[in-house]
Order: sequence, then structure tokens, then C-alpha cells
Amino acid sequence: MAMPKSEINARYLEETQRTVMTNAYEQDSASYMFFKRALDLFGAVIGLVLTSPIFLVISLLYLRGSQKGPVFFRQKRIGQNGVPFHIYKFRSMVVDAENVLKANRNLYHKYLKNSYKLEPEEDPRITKIGRFLRKTSLDELPQLINVIKGEMSLVGPRPVVSEELKEYGEDKDLFLSAKPGLTGNWQVCGRSEIEYPERCNVELYYVRYKSFAFDLKILFKTVMTVLAKKGAY
Repeated sequence: MAMPKSEINARYLEETQRTVMTNAYEQDSASYMFFKRALDLFGAVIGLVLTSPIFLVISLLYLRGSQKGPVFFRQKRIGQNGVPFHIYKFRSMVVDAENVLKANRNLYHKYLKNSYKLEPEEDPRITKIGRFLRKTSLDELPQLINVIKGEMSLVGPRPVVSEELKEYGEDKDLFLSAKPGLTGNWQVCGRSEIEYPERCNVELYYVRYKSFAFDLKILFKTVMTVLAKKGAY
């Protein structure tokens, strides 16, 4: 039985789009990937050595008082090619933070509506130490471990939770073609000041035009952004 012409056209279009998308994902040259990974390993190892005193101090702060509890926080994020992994952070929230937020239905609804974030002063999950860690971006330091493990890069799109993937719509696969980063174009362009759908455009711009020079530029701008404490909370 012959296949209807409409179905033939639909399959042809699907295969053509898949070929175009696959070619777009394979643009990265071997030299770019080699030097990017070398920079990741060098930067992450040096970063961990230089910040080891910070790891010690923060660990001591969580040994007593109302903030006593685990030093690190793990959360499942979606990595390159859709492979899930656990991202590491210094814990900036109370224990059982997710249930604490969901217990307040109005606040949880606002959290979802506001691109998965709340103002620090109204968020019941964030500890006193946590506010400082977030403001200075120190809570992100343990992700250097993710970089060494190869789950993340120093520079790339910010890894998202599964619920956020819907924001990327038809560009989801393009977004997931790049290894997520400790920092990236979104962070240096404003971070929390840039919400969906603008955030998608910023992240996808990096994916389409990524290069070693672009990575170095973002790393430099990240240092400036962190020192200025811009867009972090």
C-alpha cells in the first residue's frame, strides 16, 4: 500500500530538520573541544586549591546553630544531550527547602510564575549565611567539582531543572547540545535580572556562536560581574 503524499512530505521535513540540527551540533572543532576541556581542568583544579580556605570556613559555619546541617546541596539538573546529573552547591537554604516552599501555596505559585525564583527577603528557604553566599556567588564554588567530573564546563548555558526545558520549546535540543557551564552568557548579561523568554535567547546565542575566544571573554566578564555583585540573589 502506497504511503500518502502528505505523510511522505511530513517525514521528509522531519528528516531534513533533524539533519540540519545534527549538523549544527557538530560544528565544534576538535581543537576547540580539546582546549576547552584543558581550560576546564586547569581552571577547576586551580580554583579548588585557591578557594579551599573558603570551603573550610563555610563548612565550620554550618556546624552549629539554627543553620546546622549539610554543607553541600545536590540537585538534579539536565546536562548535555539531556543526560541528568547532580549539581553541587554550598547549601544556602534550610533543610527540606522544597517542602517548606510548597507549604505556602501562594508563594509557591508566585515562584513558578516568576521564572522559578523569589526575592531573597520573601523566600522562606534561604538561610542568613545563604543570602551572603548567593549575593557573592560563593554558593556556586562546589560546581568546580562538576567541571572536573566532566558534567559541566567553566563556560556554557546554565543547567536547568527538567521543568524549565519547556521554556526552550523547539530549541530544546539545540540548548542541550552544549555542555552546561559554571558561568555563561546569561550570567554576564544580567543573570537574575533576565527572565524567560529573554533568557532563552541569551543562552541560545552562546550555543550558536560559542568559541574559545567567546569563552575567555565570558570568564573575564564573570570576574567583573561577581566583583560588582550584579544580578545575583
